[in-house]
Amino acid sequence: MDDTLQLDGLPLHPLLVHAVVVLVPLVVLALLLAQFWPAARRRLGVVTPLGALAMLALVPVTVRAGRELAAMVGPVPGVAEHQAYGERMLPWVIGLFVVAAAQWVWFRWGEPRLRASGRRGPRLAVWWVLAAASVAVATGTLWLLLLTGGSGARAVWG
Repeated sequence: MDDTLQLDGLPLHPLLVHAVVVLVPLVVLALLLAQFWPAARRRLGVVTPLGALAMLALVPVTVRAGRELAAMVGPVPGVAEHQAYGERMLPWVIGLFVVAAAQWVWFRWGEPRLRASGRRGPRLAVWWVLAAASVAVATGTLWLLLLTGGSGARAVWG
């Protein structure tokens, strides 16, 4: 049985890539909004970590489909660069999920407890750590997504 990732006989990688290219920036935007805009945080709730969890599942499948597509088309200039960038996405998406989950847990349970106790110092410290982590993981994830997408576009159209 052929277990390659295909849809109606066509490689699944291009379809999956479009989902990643749309959804990763949306999750990054949600992460930053949840960190820096309390009203957005309240509305987003658990959506941000769930979106990051979805990316945690989607990125490895997309990478696998990309490997299969690369094997089908053979050595094409630029594919190796695109594949190398794509292989680096998973650690960033893991970081995106960890920060999104930590952020949600903190603002849902940790921050209200410290606010009730009146302890402002620890509350601010955690907020700053989460802010720095959010900006770092958002920047790194988007930068790598741009590098991956750009190299993929050059591999296809260059």
